[in-house]
Amino acid sequence: MPRERRPLGLGVLLLGSQLANVGLSNIPNVTLGFILAQAAIYLGFINLPWSTREICVSSYYVWHLRQWKRLLLATFDHADDMHLYYNMVSFLWKGKSLEQRYGSRKFFAILAVFSVAVNVVYVALGEFVSSFLDDYSYARQCAIGFSGVLFALKVLTTKHDRSSTTTVIGIALPVKYGVWCELILIQVLVPNASFLGHLAGILVGLLYTKGPLKVIIKILLSILDRKSVV
Repeated sequence: MPRERRPLGLGVLLLGSQLANVGLSNIPNVTLGFILAQAAIYLGFINLPWSTREICVSSYYVWHLRQWKRLLLATFDHADDMHLYYNMVSFLWKGKSLEQRYGSRKFFAILAVFSVAVNVVYVALGEFVSSFLDDYSYARQCAIGFSGVLFALKVLTTKHDRSSTTTVIGIALPVKYGVWCELILIQVLVPNASFLGHLAGILVGLLYTKGPLKVIIKILLSILDRKSVV
Protein backbone atom coordinates (compact mmCIF):
# COMPACT_ATOMS: atom_id res chain seq x y z
CA MET A 1 0.00 0.00 0.00
CA PRO A 2 1.54 3.35 -1.04
CA ARG A 3 2.30 5.77 1.76
CA GLU A 4 0.86 9.23 2.26
CA ARG A 5 2.86 12.44 2.47
CA ARG A 6 4.20 13.09 5.97
CA PRO A 7 4.26 16.53 7.62
CA LEU A 8 7.48 18.37 8.42
CA GLY A 9 8.04 17.17 11.96
CA LEU A 10 10.59 18.48 14.43
CA GLY A 11 13.21 15.95 13.35
CA VAL A 12 12.99 17.00 9.71
CA LEU A 13 13.25 20.68 10.66
CA LEU A 14 16.27 19.98 12.86
CA LEU A 15 17.90 18.03 10.05
CA GLY A 16 17.30 20.90 7.63
CA SER A 17 18.80 23.33 10.12
CA GLN A 18 21.87 21.10 10.58
CA LEU A 19 22.42 20.86 6.83
CA ALA A 20 22.06 24.62 6.48
CA ASN A 21 24.57 25.23 9.28
CA VAL A 22 27.13 22.97 7.67
CA GLY A 23 26.38 24.31 4.18
CA LEU A 24 25.28 22.07 1.32
CA SER A 25 28.38 23.00 -0.66
CA ASN A 26 30.53 21.64 2.17
CA ILE A 27 28.94 18.19 2.11
CA PRO A 28 30.39 15.67 -0.39
CA ASN A 29 28.04 14.62 -3.18
CA VAL A 30 27.37 11.00 -2.21
CA THR A 31 26.83 11.85 1.46
CA LEU A 32 24.44 14.67 0.59
CA GLY A 33 22.63 12.55 -1.98
CA PHE A 34 22.00 9.73 0.51
CA ILE A 35 20.73 12.18 3.14
CA LEU A 36 18.36 13.98 0.77
CA ALA A 37 17.09 10.73 -0.74
CA GLN A 38 16.24 9.25 2.65
CA ALA A 39 14.55 12.46 3.75
CA ALA A 40 12.52 12.46 0.52
CA ILE A 41 11.54 8.82 1.04
CA TYR A 42 10.45 9.50 4.62
CA LEU A 43 8.40 12.57 3.68
CA GLY A 44 6.78 10.78 0.75
CA PHE A 45 8.22 13.07 -1.93
CA ILE A 46 9.44 9.90 -3.63
CA ASN A 47 6.19 8.06 -4.22
CA LEU A 48 7.06 4.45 -3.40
CA PRO A 49 4.37 1.77 -3.82
CA TRP A 50 4.79 0.17 -0.38
CA SER A 51 4.35 0.98 3.29
CA THR A 52 7.01 0.82 5.98
CA ARG A 53 5.57 -2.44 7.28
CA GLU A 54 5.95 -4.00 3.85
CA ILE A 55 9.72 -3.44 3.71
CA CYS A 56 11.02 -3.83 7.28
CA VAL A 57 13.56 -6.65 7.48
CA SER A 58 13.43 -9.77 9.65
CA SER A 59 14.61 -13.32 9.23
CA TYR A 60 10.98 -14.45 9.16
CA TYR A 61 10.06 -12.29 6.17
CA VAL A 62 13.33 -12.76 4.29
CA TRP A 63 14.46 -16.31 5.05
CA HIS A 64 11.11 -18.02 5.55
CA LEU A 65 8.85 -16.02 3.21
CA ARG A 66 11.60 -15.27 0.67
CA GLN A 67 10.79 -11.54 0.47
CA TRP A 68 14.26 -10.62 -0.76
CA LYS A 69 13.46 -6.99 -1.60
CA ARG A 70 13.50 -6.21 2.13
CA LEU A 71 17.28 -6.78 2.21
CA LEU A 72 17.76 -3.49 0.37
CA LEU A 73 14.64 -1.40 0.90
CA ALA A 74 14.54 -1.57 4.70
CA THR A 75 17.82 0.33 4.99
CA PHE A 76 16.49 3.58 3.55
CA ASP A 77 13.23 4.07 5.45
CA HIS A 78 12.70 5.34 8.99
CA ALA A 79 10.09 4.90 11.69
CA ASP A 80 9.64 8.59 12.55
CA ASP A 81 11.19 12.01 12.04
CA MET A 82 13.54 11.82 15.05
CA HIS A 83 14.77 8.41 13.91
CA LEU A 84 15.58 10.02 10.56
CA TYR A 85 17.21 13.04 12.21
CA TYR A 86 19.58 11.15 14.50
CA ASN A 87 20.62 8.74 11.76
CA MET A 88 21.21 11.40 9.14
CA VAL A 89 23.16 13.74 11.45
CA SER A 90 25.38 10.83 12.45
CA PHE A 91 25.81 9.93 8.78
CA LEU A 92 26.59 13.54 7.88
CA TRP A 93 29.79 13.54 9.95
CA LYS A 94 30.83 9.97 9.19
CA GLY A 95 30.07 10.45 5.50
CA LYS A 96 32.04 13.69 5.22
CA SER A 97 35.11 12.08 6.75
CA LEU A 98 34.98 8.79 4.86
CA GLU A 99 33.98 10.19 1.46
CA GLN A 100 36.89 12.61 1.58
CA ARG A 101 39.20 9.72 2.47
CA TYR A 102 37.95 7.14 -0.05
CA GLY A 103 36.62 9.36 -2.81
CA SER A 104 32.98 9.54 -3.92
CA ARG A 105 33.10 6.57 -6.27
CA LYS A 106 34.51 4.10 -3.75
CA PHE A 107 32.39 5.49 -0.92
CA PHE A 108 29.25 4.96 -2.99
CA ALA A 109 30.31 1.35 -3.60
CA ILE A 110 30.92 0.85 0.13
CA LEU A 111 27.46 2.22 0.98
CA ALA A 112 25.81 0.08 -1.70
CA VAL A 113 27.42 -3.11 -0.37
CA PHE A 114 26.94 -2.23 3.30
CA SER A 115 23.25 -1.40 2.75
CA VAL A 116 22.56 -5.00 1.73
CA ALA A 117 25.25 -6.79 3.76
CA VAL A 118 24.02 -5.38 7.09
CA ASN A 119 20.55 -6.79 6.48
CA VAL A 120 21.93 -10.15 5.32
CA VAL A 121 23.91 -10.45 8.56
CA TYR A 122 20.87 -9.26 10.55
CA VAL A 123 18.74 -12.03 9.06
CA ALA A 124 21.44 -14.60 9.84
CA LEU A 125 21.71 -13.34 13.43
CA GLY A 126 17.94 -13.50 13.83
CA GLU A 127 17.90 -17.12 12.73
CA PHE A 128 20.87 -18.05 14.91
CA VAL A 129 19.59 -16.37 18.08
CA SER A 130 16.08 -17.77 17.58
CA SER A 131 17.47 -21.27 17.26
CA PHE A 132 20.03 -20.92 20.05
CA LEU A 133 17.57 -19.48 22.59
CA ASP A 134 14.60 -21.44 21.25
CA ASP A 135 12.73 -18.14 21.08
CA TYR A 136 11.19 -17.46 17.67
CA SER A 137 10.37 -13.84 18.55
CA TYR A 138 13.90 -12.86 17.45
CA ALA A 139 13.16 -14.09 13.94
CA ARG A 140 10.10 -11.85 13.81
CA GLN A 141 11.79 -8.64 15.00
CA CYS A 142 11.30 -6.34 12.04
CA ALA A 143 13.79 -3.48 11.65
CA ILE A 144 14.16 -0.47 9.37
CA GLY A 145 16.61 2.37 9.12
CA PHE A 146 20.18 3.31 8.36
CA SER A 147 21.63 2.72 11.83
CA GLY A 148 23.15 -0.66 10.98
CA VAL A 149 25.11 0.96 8.15
CA LEU A 150 26.15 3.72 10.56
CA PHE A 151 27.64 1.16 12.94
CA ALA A 152 29.54 -0.37 10.02
CA LEU A 153 30.85 3.09 9.08
CA LYS A 154 31.79 3.68 12.72
CA VAL A 155 34.12 0.68 12.49
CA LEU A 156 35.77 2.31 9.46
CA THR A 157 36.18 5.70 11.13
CA THR A 158 37.64 3.95 14.18
CA LYS A 159 40.12 2.14 11.96
CA HIS A 160 41.38 5.46 10.59
CA ASP A 161 41.32 7.27 13.93
CA ARG A 162 44.89 8.04 14.96
CA SER A 163 43.89 8.64 18.57
CA SER A 164 44.67 5.91 21.07
CA THR A 165 41.57 6.58 23.18
CA THR A 166 37.98 7.67 22.76
CA THR A 167 35.49 9.04 25.27
CA VAL A 168 32.10 7.44 25.89
CA ILE A 169 29.87 9.19 28.47
CA GLY A 170 32.96 10.78 29.94
CA ILE A 171 34.96 7.55 30.22
CA ALA A 172 38.23 7.24 28.29
CA LEU A 173 38.54 3.91 26.50
CA PRO A 174 40.86 2.37 23.90
CA VAL A 175 39.49 3.57 20.58
CA LYS A 176 38.91 0.04 19.26
CA TYR A 177 36.37 -0.60 22.03
CA GLY A 178 34.36 2.57 21.42
CA VAL A 179 31.93 1.07 18.93
CA TRP A 180 31.17 -1.87 21.27
CA CYS A 181 30.47 0.50 24.15
CA GLU A 182 28.16 2.53 21.91
CA LEU A 183 26.32 -0.68 21.03
CA ILE A 184 25.58 -1.37 24.68
CA LEU A 185 24.96 2.26 25.63
CA ILE A 186 22.38 2.83 22.90
CA GLN A 187 20.54 -0.32 23.94
CA VAL A 188 20.42 0.89 27.55
CA LEU A 189 19.22 4.38 26.59
CA VAL A 190 16.86 3.23 23.81
CA PRO A 191 15.62 -0.26 24.75
CA ASN A 192 13.49 -0.61 21.61
CA ALA A 193 16.50 -0.03 19.35
CA SER A 194 17.53 -3.01 17.22
CA PHE A 195 20.44 -4.58 19.09
CA LEU A 196 20.88 -7.28 16.45
CA GLY A 197 20.72 -4.67 13.68
CA HIS A 198 23.45 -2.60 15.29
CA LEU A 199 25.53 -5.71 15.98
CA ALA A 200 25.12 -6.70 12.33
CA GLY A 201 26.53 -3.31 11.36
CA ILE A 202 29.62 -3.80 13.51
CA LEU A 203 30.20 -7.26 12.05
CA VAL A 204 29.89 -5.91 8.49
CA GLY A 205 32.38 -3.16 9.30
CA LEU A 206 34.80 -5.79 10.60
CA LEU A 207 34.25 -7.90 7.50
CA TYR A 208 35.37 -4.90 5.48
CA THR A 209 38.36 -3.86 7.59
CA LYS A 210 39.55 -7.47 7.86
CA GLY A 211 39.29 -8.07 4.13
CA PRO A 212 36.38 -10.20 2.79
CA LEU A 213 34.04 -7.37 1.82
CA LYS A 214 36.89 -5.42 0.24
CA VAL A 215 37.02 -8.09 -2.46
CA ILE A 216 33.31 -7.64 -3.27
CA ILE A 217 33.69 -3.87 -3.42
CA LYS A 218 36.73 -4.15 -5.71
CA ILE A 219 34.72 -6.38 -8.05
CA LEU A 220 31.84 -3.88 -8.03
CA LEU A 221 34.22 -1.02 -8.83
CA SER A 222 35.83 -2.97 -11.66
CA ILE A 223 32.38 -3.67 -13.15
CA LEU A 224 31.52 0.03 -12.95
CA ASP A 225 34.82 0.92 -14.60
CA ARG A 226 34.18 -1.54 -17.41
CA LYS A 227 30.71 -0.13 -18.06
CA SER A 228 31.99 3.44 -18.05
CA VAL A 229 34.59 2.53 -20.69
CA VAL A 230 31.98 0.85 -22.87
